[in-house]
Amino acid sequence: MKLALGNAQFGSPYGIANQSGQVSREEVKKILTIARLNYIDTAITYGESEACLGEVGLDGFKVITKLPAFPENIQNVNSWVNNQMQASLKRLNTSSLYATLLHRPEQLLTSKGDDLWRSLEKLKEDGVVKKIGISISDPSELDYLINSFSIDLVQTPFNLVDQRLSLSGWLEKLNTLGVEVHTRSAFLQGLLLMPVTAIHEKFKFWLPLFDTWHDWLLDNNTSAVEACIGFVQAYSQIDKMIVGVDSTQQLKQLIQAEKKPSNSVWPDINCSDRDLINPANWNIL
Repeated sequence: MKLALGNAQFGSPYGIANQSGQVSREEVKKILTIARLNYIDTAITYGESEACLGEVGLDGFKVITKLPAFPENIQNVNSWVNNQMQASLKRLNTSSLYATLLHRPEQLLTSKGDDLWRSLEKLKEDGVVKKIGISISDPSELDYLINSFSIDLVQTPFNLVDQRLSLSGWLEKLNTLGVEVHTRSAFLQGLLLMPVTAIHEKFKFWLPLFDTWHDWLLDNNTSAVEACIGFVQAYSQIDKMIVGVDSTQQLKQLIQAEKKPSNSVWPDINCSDRDLINPANWNIL
């Protein structure tokens, strides 16, 4: 199974299409009970997410968390990393993790970058984590990082609208290098699941793209969920597809969608406009 469970929603009301708010502890427990996805993706900056997971229990799951950016005036990067990780492990109620990623990998290019990476390597040597890596927003970041650091795992956005990972050649390169690849934003934070009439006015510039998308879904008699998952599923070089849910019903829907045969032809809705494909830019639209 390629699906992995993302849980930004477990710690905050995450996602443009989220109408339910932060997921309750009770619902999280139900989700984890049926989520035989093995991998859980979280982050220190995801509000109460780590504490929620630690309270509910993580037996049988491979957990990935992410370190935030270190402070500008930091003196000892190693101490900061260790303190962050120990606090994270305590919240998660576990002694080790599958992987720790950098949420701001551009800091590797600063004067303290080598110290930061050595601190991660020490965590790996000590068995605190099995793998170390980076979470990126643009595959072009790899141009500056992949040859300088021994990265085990890369997490990056990838979906029908944002195909940079494949078109840039980086998906194939990472596979050749033996780097584990996890993708996120299969639904473009829910935009691809919303009917055109529900899409916020600030996205009106791209309405022709969404019209093409929904026309294709209708012509091919398929649901948006099935198409979005099927598209990522078709890439064998992708190891895990991180999906967020706010209910057991949603999770069951995603699991069923993954089991369905994938299409061989997809709509032409690839877009290079960063104002659309990078949700970090949506607040300024």
